Amino acid sequence: MRILWRPFEFSRRLLKVKSCSITESEFLIPLAWTSLTQKLRKASDISLPGQRKRSSTMPEIETNERDSELFSPPSDVRGMTKLDRTAFKKTVTIPVLKVKKEIVNKLMRSLKRAALQRPGIKRVIEDPDDEENRLIMLDPYKMFTHDSFEKAELSILTQLNVKPQISKYNLELTYENFKSEEILKAVLPEGQDVTSGFSRVGHIAHLNLRDHQLPFKHLIGQVMIDKNPGITSVVNKINNIDNTYRNFQMEVLSGEENMMTKVRENNYTYEFDFSKVYWNPRLSTEHSRITEILKPGDVLFDVFAGVGPFAIPAAKKNCTVFANDLNPESHKWLLHNCKLNKVDQKVKVFNLDGKEFLQGPVKEELTQQLGLSKERKHSVHIVMNLPAKAIEFLSAFKSLLEGQPCSRELLPIVHCYSFSKDADPAEDVRQRAGAVLGISLEACSSVHLVRNVAPNKEMLCITFQIPTAILYKNQTMNLEHHEDPPVKRQRTDEAFSEEKTQIASNT
Repeated sequence: MRILWRPFEFSRRLLKVKSCSITESEFLIPLAWTSLTQKLRKASDISLPGQRKRSSTMPEIETNERDSELFSPPSDVRGMTKLDRTAFKKTVTIPVLKVKKEIVNKLMRSLKRAALQRPGIKRVIEDPDDEENRLIMLDPYKMFTHDSFEKAELSILTQLNVKPQISKYNLELTYENFKSEEILKAVLPEGQDVTSGFSRVGHIAHLNLRDHQLPFKHLIGQVMIDKNPGITSVVNKINNIDNTYRNFQMEVLSGEENMMTKVRENNYTYEFDFSKVYWNPRLSTEHSRITEILKPGDVLFDVFAGVGPFAIPAAKKNCTVFANDLNPESHKWLLHNCKLNKVDQKVKVFNLDGKEFLQGPVKEELTQQLGLSKERKHSVHIVMNLPAKAIEFLSAFKSLLEGQPCSRELLPIVHCYSFSKDADPAEDVRQRAGAVLGISLEACSSVHLVRNVAPNKEMLCITFQIPTAILYKNQTMNLEHHEDPPVKRQRTDEAFSEEKTQIASNT
């Protein structure tokens, strides 16, 4: 599945050309800019854009701003809440160079600097007055007169017998020719943030709109569908994620109300009802990261499995997988996706509360696994991906097992996810997890930054081996100085690979 969190795509349909005659033009720039140019020339010896001999160029940001002004939608669409595509028509004047059609290909490479670079606009169009000629669209902020051509460009034009005569051409811009961010910037209140990204879940685009965007929500939804091929439904989250079933209420802003979707992630296929289960496409990298840590033959307990993004890749890697989720809908789709990816014989699926799962099936399997020969090579991993509450479930490991403790190299490795708004999020997660377990994790854990959820809110994963003194009953080991092998403290992806090597050597 593709993960998209980026500015909206835009249609690359070609511009409609409004027929008009071609005339010579001294300056093909707005009147105000012409006036400013003349005043600056009189006032000083400053070189200006468009002059062939110049000592400096206009800063890129100013060029972008001017380009935005020329190619932005009409100003009268401001405040529009119901999309009217016909209101976006606008005619702009573009400088052009008239050439014979047979030399266009030879010429274009040499005119790369001078040619118009606006995406979605064809740089070469037919001459409506002469079918033997073509018109090359030029950059309206660089090309004003024949003096705007550089020496090398003039040389090529001379070789190809082309007169460096710039003319003007009127083009009609329509709704199809504007980028979605340009449309929304023109419509929403001036100075307000526009929606520049979304999560894609199959055919569904998932938004988190801000308050000032809500009056324009249906227009925003329709623009997203128009500008993003394959998107047929746009939804907006209208409440926080439910901590029990990890789903949320959503409103369909535009398009079909079908929430049944199919996604591809890391070469695996998942089907589910997006309105009833939890799915976050921005966790694709994290799903892959954990899968890479696992080795064939390892045992994975997925406490909050959702629809299977950890469990299914692990099973495909020939791990023994126990996957659980309390949400009946997630449990249903987890079973479905295991069959869909042909791993249903390798995954044991449960529909229990996380604590019940840990104190039931996990305890039973751990008792068996940790009682096996010390010569076994596989590791035991426990994934707890419920960031809002997973740390609370760590208490289930306290005195979970009875009998003679296993070798410390065989102790389960926990990957527990959490949110943090602390100034030092890694330390915050360590302290909270340690407080629940009743032990310091300062020297025996690593914390991996998963993603930035919101300003000053991070999602992290703390990884550690469960100490013998925690996992087994009647242990008198000093919890502050237990003898389990330390895991070097790291916070970056690069350093985390070293931690994997160390953990692997212990297991």
